[in-house]
Amino acid sequence: MLTNGPRMLRGRVKHLLHCIFYFSFIFLFLVFAGAINLNEEEKAIPDPWETYGFYGASILYLLRLCTLLTIPQVLCNFAGLVFFNSFPGKVKLKGSPLLAPFICVRVVTRGDFSKLVKTNVSRNMNTCIDVGMENFMIEVVTDKALNLPKHRRVREVVVPSEYQTKSGALFKSRALQYCLEDNVNILAETDWIVHLDEETLLTENSVRGILNFVQDGQHQFGQGLITYANEQVVNWLTTLADSFRVADDMGKLRFQFYWFHKPLFSWKGSYVVTQMGAEKKVSFDNGLDGSVAEDCYFAMKAYMEGYSFNFIEGEMWEKSPFTLWDFMQQRKRWIQGKYVLLCPGYVFLMAYVPVMW
Repeated sequence: MLTNGPRMLRGRVKHLLHCIFYFSFIFLFLVFAGAINLNEEEKAIPDPWETYGFYGASILYLLRLCTLLTIPQVLCNFAGLVFFNSFPGKVKLKGSPLLAPFICVRVVTRGDFSKLVKTNVSRNMNTCIDVGMENFMIEVVTDKALNLPKHRRVREVVVPSEYQTKSGALFKSRALQYCLEDNVNILAETDWIVHLDEETLLTENSVRGILNFVQDGQHQFGQGLITYANEQVVNWLTTLADSFRVADDMGKLRFQFYWFHKPLFSWKGSYVVTQMGAEKKVSFDNGLDGSVAEDCYFAMKAYMEGYSFNFIEGEMWEKSPFTLWDFMQQRKRWIQGKYVLLCPGYVFLMAYVPVMW
């Protein structure tokens, strides 16, 4: 078994190789795209105004300028992948798990896949116990009763069909807001909540990272890395398509939280760690507009109210959509959610830019 020193050295060597391949890919892409000319021969460059006319050249120049909109995300993604170790290895606990504050692992589900939920609840509980956690529980919030086995660490919360929030929030926002109601919530304001989807699995690394985050206590919200090619891969095509999300987490998500402690570019709905008091003040009761992409809307509200964020070490496991149709439907929902957030996003940017510069 490798000790911590050799393991860290091996991780640094892997990260160095990763950077070499990364820079090589960028260089070769620029060469084949024609941005870098390795030959001494000068290429004839046609005058676009003469070749395409005024309107054609104007449209082409406008399209080229639009590509500059991605520069902030590209630079932050680049910085996250290069400046931080992409192979950190085992997360080391910074304090005793017995002294950690109370943690509630909250799983939100519609209740359609009871067997999956029961299996993952059991696996996640065993993972927490293996790391040495004592002050924790797993709470399953569902629209349909699952009849989970009775256990002192498991709580099943069924959202009543007649329940309505004050602003008319729907979908996942409605279920999450129900948990914050005074007659339902059993957590103290200093407790912590780990939000998971029904298919998300904890790993020992992620549990250690969460314990370090909550014991540090400097930030009210945190998020970490989710990977998809674990255990049995159901659909290789959708799993490969989700690989960009892993790079996104390791790139701009990690960079924005480590450097700015703000959700400048993205925020996911799973592997979310929040302090109970802060979550209740921000709330998920944000009407219909805040229900389509409730995770992004929540993050924008939290940032505008002055809360800080940080990246959590350790990865969690998820499965990619099993079919291409499910994959496309998932992306469609995301696009619809981001479209709804265009106007609030503008307000968010206007609040952020003066702080940034």
